[in-house]
Amino acid sequence: MQAAQRMSIPNPTVYPILFAIGFVHLLNDSMQSVVPAVFPILEQSMNLSYSQLGWIGFALSMTSSIMQPVVGWLTDRKSAPYVLPFGMGLSMAGMLGLAFAPGFEYVLLSVIFIGLGSAAFHPEGSRVAYMAAGEKRGLAQSIYQVGGNLGQSLAPLMTILIFIPLGQFGSIWFTLVAALAVLVLLFVSRWYSHQLVRFPKAAKFHTKPVTGERKMQSGFAITLLVFLVFARSWYSAGISNYFQFYLIEDYGISIKEAQYFIFLFLASGVIGTFLGGPLADRFGKRNVILFSMVGSAPFALILPHVRLIWIYPLFFIIGLIVLSSFSVTVVYAQELFPGKIGTVSGLIIGLAFGMGAIGSAFLGMLADAWGLYAVMILCSLLPVIGILTVFLPSDQKLKDWQIEMDAK
Repeated sequence: MQAAQRMSIPNPTVYPILFAIGFVHLLNDSMQSVVPAVFPILEQSMNLSYSQLGWIGFALSMTSSIMQPVVGWLTDRKSAPYVLPFGMGLSMAGMLGLAFAPGFEYVLLSVIFIGLGSAAFHPEGSRVAYMAAGEKRGLAQSIYQVGGNLGQSLAPLMTILIFIPLGQFGSIWFTLVAALAVLVLLFVSRWYSHQLVRFPKAAKFHTKPVTGERKMQSGFAITLLVFLVFARSWYSAGISNYFQFYLIEDYGISIKEAQYFIFLFLASGVIGTFLGGPLADRFGKRNVILFSMVGSAPFALILPHVRLIWIYPLFFIIGLIVLSSFSVTVVYAQELFPGKIGTVSGLIIGLAFGMGAIGSAFLGMLADAWGLYAVMILCSLLPVIGILTVFLPSDQKLKDWQIEMDAK
């Protein structure tokens, strides 16, 4: 009874924890960005083939993404606040190994450690954001996710400022980044452990009866949501990985000039990610998910056909809109399956975006077979898939389901 009463009291939004976990998300994803940033150096110093570089990227994406739902599922059943600093310790070991790796196999092993550390961090980081959110869940996830997006956008700058002058050994400096993250996470984990009384484990939700119809509705909704994240991730991967080559081949600009376009797309995505959460709190999560794809579709469709001068504003608008649902999809999934915060967070952030990485590889094969122009046309059609968002349960429907569950 006392626990139920504590749960009924609205929790305040704990901004120091939100900013702390968002800051660590920035540090974590900047360490992940080290791997693609160091590719040009490894390709020359170790004489690696593009296939070997592809395996390194694949090992990072799949280790971090596939393991995230597993970590989330386990921590839903047994709370583990200190898995956060432990995971960051794995990333530190990976960074140390990368700095001294003498060959391809050692690089691959180091990257796996970085991926495992990221897999341990992301679902539990989302849980901390959920616990610290109070009534502002959209804003809380935006603060958390914008740190990660900002960290990912630093890869081009890392190549220019760190790895070109320092080479592979430059990654040694990121062990200090990991150490800083561990210290912050020890503070966060202590707060997390003190909050567990307010947040019952998923097992308690499993005791409540759920009809077969409701299971089918929830299963359909999460499947559709993951599919929509696939489409958004494939589009983002196509733009960030291949549009630069399209600019170089079709518009005749240099590699350095092409990077400015990609950075603008990623930077506007950071802004969109931050704005998406508060907009979802006000206008509804499903509405923001729908707008993020359908609203960007007209601009995406004309992007491959415009003159170079128009690509800058189009990149800014598309990045701003299409990534505005980055954090919102996580909050929507958490409310679709209350009590399974880690599992659904790992599923949406990890597995879905890992499949996006596979999409990137698939688009690369299509580019080899059909040419970059055909791939850009295909990518431009992906946001149109967002119209399927109308088949997701409305925000009010999710609230009604939760009220029915609480009444049982």
